[in-house]
Amino acid sequence: MRPALVIITNLCRIIVGITFILSGFVKAVDPIGTQYKIQDYAAAVGLGDVMPDIMTLGMSVLLSATEFVLGIMLLFAIRRRTVTGLLTIFTGVMTIITLWLYLANPVSDCGCFGDAITLTNAETLLKNVLLLAMCGPLIWHPKQMPRMVSQSNQWIVFHYSVLFIIVIAAYSLYYLPLFDFRPYHVGADIIKGMEIPEDAEQPEFETTFILEKDGVRKEFSIDNYPDSTWTFVDSKTKVLKQGYVPPIHDLSMMLLPQQNEVEKGEDYSEDITDLVLADTSYTFLLVSPHLENADDSMFGNIDQIYEYAQDYGYKFYCLTASGSEAIARWTDITGAEYPFCNTDETTLKTIIRSNPGLLLLKNGVIVGKWSHNALPTEQLLSGGKLTPSSPILPKKDASAEKIAYILLWFVLPLALLVIADRLWMWSKWIKNEERIHSNRLLKLLKIKRKMRKKIVAGNWKMNKNLQEGVALAKELTEVVKNPNCGVIICTPFIHLASVAEIVKGSAIELGAENCADKASGAYTGEVSAEMVKSTGAEYVILGHSERREYYNETPEILKEKVQLALANGLKVIFCIGETLAEREANKQNEVVKAELAGSVFNLTAEEWKNIVIAYEPIWAIGTGKTATAEQAEEIHAYIRSAVAEVYGQAVADETTILYGGSCKASNAPELFAKPDIDGGLIGGASLKAADFKGIIDAWN
Repeated sequence: MRPALVIITNLCRIIVGITFILSGFVKAVDPIGTQYKIQDYAAAVGLGDVMPDIMTLGMSVLLSATEFVLGIMLLFAIRRRTVTGLLTIFTGVMTIITLWLYLANPVSDCGCFGDAITLTNAETLLKNVLLLAMCGPLIWHPKQMPRMVSQSNQWIVFHYSVLFIIVIAAYSLYYLPLFDFRPYHVGADIIKGMEIPEDAEQPEFETTFILEKDGVRKEFSIDNYPDSTWTFVDSKTKVLKQGYVPPIHDLSMMLLPQQNEVEKGEDYSEDITDLVLADTSYTFLLVSPHLENADDSMFGNIDQIYEYAQDYGYKFYCLTASGSEAIARWTDITGAEYPFCNTDETTLKTIIRSNPGLLLLKNGVIVGKWSHNALPTEQLLSGGKLTPSSPILPKKDASAEKIAYILLWFVLPLALLVIADRLWMWSKWIKNEERIHSNRLLKLLKIKRKMRKKIVAGNWKMNKNLQEGVALAKELTEVVKNPNCGVIICTPFIHLASVAEIVKGSAIELGAENCADKASGAYTGEVSAEMVKSTGAEYVILGHSERREYYNETPEILKEKVQLALANGLKVIFCIGETLAEREANKQNEVVKAELAGSVFNLTAEEWKNIVIAYEPIWAIGTGKTATAEQAEEIHAYIRSAVAEVYGQAVADETTILYGGSCKASNAPELFAKPDIDGGLIGGASLKAADFKGIIDAWN
């Protein structure tokens, strides 16, 4: 069953991940198109006038980035539980929305894949239901998805993906969509796009024009379009009968009269669509769905292009859905002298994602498109008359080149990261295997390690009152049965005598957290080593970093404590370790060796048998930080070598060295697997029986 589960989970992972990446990417390359779709949704629920354009545009970019990055994170198995949870919630919400779309049909296309793939509302609902079903194995079995990069390098994939998709969206906003999936892309033949096959079912459309005169608004068809005394307000096209719908079916250009012609009472309103499309020369079309919202900062460049068109006999029209007031205002601001045509707003928004934008036609074919931010002014003015070889005209379809750039700047870097990461992890594995298995000396050391006592010691510190401490000790004796290591609990002084009775005869040994540096006398508040021993305790912790820092215990004081403890039959857990500053200065070896030399290296070899070393990186105590298993093993191996310098290798091989820096059940197996780590001195995790037992069980 397990191989089948792995295959199913990862197949769902690939399908869901690629779907989200594709959905996010096609939205990012056309953020304005996604903005239009969000505005359609807002209008459907009555919020069309409430949400400003900047909000809907921000939602467009955020939505595309979220989908794209979630898809990438799923494919790379980054934050598997979090990502699968977010994907499931996201897909669930989208399923509810598309169910509403299917039932109410407020918009005909959900826009989930932009203009790249158009789905009906029923198809969209089915798609989301399938995606939601595939999220099931992902959220229930996230660990069946192998990581493509190690955890330490996952941040690179996340941040690079966010940066990439934001740059794509910003580029497409400033210029034009990186990929144009609409029927008005460069190279499109508009006339062919409007053709209907002879055997196709013929649709029926009706275009209605709303005009105003003397405060009265009326609707007119193209057949009874009135004279120029009527002012154009709006136009709309509706489908009377569904049939074969050609890619381009709603393009019409109604030439409006110039202001001086209106004053003369002359009527020049006419449909020039066929005239423009049949023109064998070049025609410039300035496209602005709404002139009142158009960016007028580049009007000088637009005027220069208009003058260029006049110089060489090219037609130049401005297509807009705006009324006469907006046209007049635009003319006043920019000094525009070119003629204006009324065209359907939706059509204009489909033609170009820029307000305004520039289109260049020849024989009904779109040969050039530009955003107002990148008008080809200088190239036109310096290039003379337009020819098929003019530098401003594309020589070929640039899609392959754009795909190559994406592969070069996004796919290739991530692929190289995956390869480098896997090679790095493989080399670490090889080194680890070589260190453990390749030479007989390490095998011998492993055998000697088995001879060393393995210990998990709990340091309760100043926690638990007497009743709570007794209760915890009882719970520990019940859950710790036949452990594969020595188990010690070191409690505050007030617990010792009571806990000693509880753990008697169990697998747990008892220790104190400290003892005095004096044998007896007038030392109010102190507890001597003899007193500790009399309670039934067998161990005592000395040299803990907290005692050194808060109570100024010097090496000389600790030396006295060690001697008194050993003299009274106690075994000593002696703590050493460096601060964060000392670790960052790479002085950890000097620090631990000095602490050993100052307090315990004066002991005889016989006395040393009762010493257990506890290495505690001070920067990892109570902070949640943990030295990596490799860091801990490195310093443990150095400590053992320092012991060997004083007492010989045989004694060093028998010395138990514990790790004491935020050891938990989750990291204990990795730490305890290292050859020079013989257990742990546990702080906070020893205050809960289940957590403490989890660490003890790491030896299993």
